[in-house]
Order: sequence, then C-alpha cells, then structure tokens
Amino acid sequence: MPQLIVVGVDGSADSRIAADWAAREAELYGLPLQVVHVSTLPDEQLLTTWPYFREPSPDALVTSLTKDHPELRAEVVTLTGEAVPTLLPLTAEADRTVLGLRGSGGFAGLALGSVAHGVAERSEGPVVLLPGGYSRRRRSPYGVALGLDDGEPPSSVVEFAFDTARRHGTGLHVVHAWRLPSPVERWMPYALPEKDRGRWEDQETQRFSDALRPWREKHPHVDVYEDLRLQSPAAALVQASASAELLVIGRAGRTLGPALHAVLEHTACPVAVVPHRT
Repeated sequence: MPQLIVVGVDGSADSRIAADWAAREAELYGLPLQVVHVSTLPDEQLLTTWPYFREPSPDALVTSLTKDHPELRAEVVTLTGEAVPTLLPLTAEADRTVLGLRGSGGFAGLALGSVAHGVAERSEGPVVLLPGGYSRRRRSPYGVALGLDDGEPPSSVVEFAFDTARRHGTGLHVVHAWRLPSPVERWMPYALPEKDRGRWEDQETQRFSDALRPWREKHPHVDVYEDLRLQSPAAALVQASASAELLVIGRAGRTLGPALHAVLEHTACPVAVVPHRT
C-alpha cells in the first residue's frame, strides 16, 4: 500500500497552491510528503547556461510548508528529464500525486497544462489536479463528489471517493448523468410524456441505487447523497464541482476522454483522476 503523497512543483502559482493542498492531505493522512521538482537540465548546466537565472528552490518551499504545517514530514526530490515521463513512475508508488492544472509553461488562458494532462492520462495511481486560484473552504455537507457513469462502478474509483469522504469527515455526493434511450432522443417529434420520462427515470434510479448499495453497506458512516441528472456528464460534474471540495472521476484506459477533459477545463474544485482497477 502506498505510504506517501507526491506533489510536483515548478515555481508556478498553481504548483504552490498544489503543494499547500498536498501538505494538508499529508497531515490528515499521517503520510510523508515528497516535493518533486523536475528540471530538463542538471543544476550545474543551468548555472553555466543561465548565469543570472535560478529556478525557484523547492527547499525554500518545503521550509515554508513545514512552518505552516508543523506536523508535516516532507522531503525534496530533484530529478532531471522531461516532466511527464519522469513523474509517471512516482505515481505508482504514491497514495496520490498532486499537481497544478497549469504549470509555468503554456500561454495565458490555458486551463489544462501539458504536464497535468500527460500525467493524469497515463498515471498508475490517483492524480489530483488543482485549478488556478483555488482556495480550500467547506462548501457543503457533501464535500466529496463522485461521478459515476453507466455499468459496474469501478472499485478503485468508488473506494477512493468513500475513503476520502470518511477521512475528511464529510458526506459523499454521487452524481450520475443519464440520457433518454437513443431512439427516443433521435426520433421523438414532440415533448416526451411525463409518465414515460418518469418510468425511465425510475428505472435509472433503481439501477443507480443498486450499484451503490454494496459500497454504502461497506461504509455505513459516510452520508451519501445520490444525485441523478438528465444532462451530459461534463455539465453535471462541472456543476457539482461548484459546491465540492474534491471531485473524483474515474479514468478508463490511457486517455482522459472528451468529458473528463471538459471537466478539467471548467472545474471549480480539485479533481482526482483515478485509474480504473477491478
């Protein structure tokens, strides 16, 4: 079982926010924090090439974090190489890897940076991405939100969400976006009768509740709010992020997919991308 939390830093404002968020999580979980800085050039070569420029020191950041979080155990790890392939092996060893949604590169208006994107879509373990300017605050009694789609809920994703809600002492808001059957949406020339819509919604609600029942029984102390929404998954999850402290979404395969990418572009809270495991 992973026994540390990793945060990637590059001196950007987003990575500073991510580091503070990760420090709080490390304190809460009683785990050490590994502050990782990846440079494309060795330190001695940086000094030769750019004699008047030094990258922000992760040591100074750790000093600041331990001052703000006296119980924190933190260490600096400095690595050389391309950021994404260098960080990916660390994700397999971490309880979670924390990054800012956008780093020091890119251009103004870019919501999702290339490093955050690359690590989130290929990581072996959970990756938490912090939006720019995020400030932690309790927004609702259901501080953790979980997005579930059709089919069998992936155990790694659901367990992560329930465990996070339990440790944070908050409720779990489970969001399921659904659509009317495709032939109905495509060929219905008039408004759907309320009784037909209600029947399909009842069926969807029952399936949703049945899928969650084993997890509610396993975690009886987590208050669960089941939220069925007749809209697109991306729209439903972005709306849920407005009142959440953390939004948990599963990732199937080695790609984020358009819905998850859209959520990361517009989220109002940190997003945990958790790879599917049975």
